[in-house]
Amino acid sequence: MRTAFTAARDFLRREARVLEQRMFAACFEGAPPQGPLAALSAYRNGDGGFGHGLEPDKLNPESLPIDDQVALQVMDDLGVVDDVVVAGICDHLMAVSVDGAVALAGPVIEGYPRAEHWGEWAYEPALNPTAGLAGLLHHHGVDHPWRTAATTWCWSALDAGPPTDGHALGNVLVFLEHVDDRDRADELAGTVGTRLDAVDHLRLDPKDPAYGVTPLHYAPTPDSQWRGLFDDDMIDGHLDRLERDQQDDGGWALTWQPPSVASTLAYRGVVTLWALRVLHAYGRIDTI
Repeated sequence: MRTAFTAARDFLRREARVLEQRMFAACFEGAPPQGPLAALSAYRNGDGGFGHGLEPDKLNPESLPIDDQVALQVMDDLGVVDDVVVAGICDHLMAVSVDGAVALAGPVIEGYPRAEHWGEWAYEPALNPTAGLAGLLHHHGVDHPWRTAATTWCWSALDAGPPTDGHALGNVLVFLEHVDDRDRADELAGTVGTRLDAVDHLRLDPKDPAYGVTPLHYAPTPDSQWRGLFDDDMIDGHLDRLERDQQDDGGWALTWQPPSVASTLAYRGVVTLWALRVLHAYGRIDTI
C-alpha cells in the first residue's frame, strides 16, 4: 500500500539530487553519514567554501556564504562534523567578511541562472546568514577567528533587539541557542515571543498560502528550544497543513519559483526531506 512516507521516498528516489537521496538513506534507512558527506564534497571549492548551486536558487559555481551555511546544516543534521571541511568553510567566510559579518551572496550570481528574488539585497552583510553560521559553529565547538569576529558583530547588531524578518530571526535563534554567553542570549531570547506578530515572512496562520517560514522551521522537533514560542493549537495546525500539502507525486510543492526545472526539482527534494523529518519527529508519519 502506498503511504505518505513511501510516496515521499519514491519522489526522492525519482526526482531529488544525490545529496538528498543519501540524506534520506542516512536519516531513515540507517545508512552511514559517509554517503551524504561524499555527495556534499562535490559542491566544495578550492577556497574551502561551497557553491555550484548547493542552495539551488542560484547556480553559480563560486563559493558563497549561503552555500557554506547549507553545508554546515547538512553536517549538523547528520551529527557528524568534518573538521577539515569546517575549517575550510571558516577560512572562506573570513576571506569574504566585513568586520566579521557576511552577506548571503554577491554580484557573481548575476552571471548565472538565479531566482528573481535573488538580487542586490543579498549582497549586504547581515544577520542572515552571519548569526546562523556563527551559531552552528558554536554548537559544534569550532574555534576559529571568524567565529570570534562574527559573534562580536552579531551581538552589536542585536543591541536594538531581535530582527523583524522571519529568515533573519531564524538565524538569530540558532545563534541564541548555541552561543557561549548564555545570560546575554537568554535575556534577548525572552523578548522574541512578544514580537512574533510583527515579523515579516513569518507565516503564523496555517491557512495562509503565502511564501514564508512557519513555526515548524523554528521548532522542527517537539523538544526544540523554541517550541515554547508557539501554542499547541498553532503547532498542530501547521502540522495538519504540512500533511495536507503533500502532492500527488509524493513530494511537497514550493511557494516560490526557482530559476530552472532542475532547480525546482532540487529544491522540492530539499523541502520534501525537511517535511518528512518534521512530520516524523512529531509522530505524524510512519516510516513504513
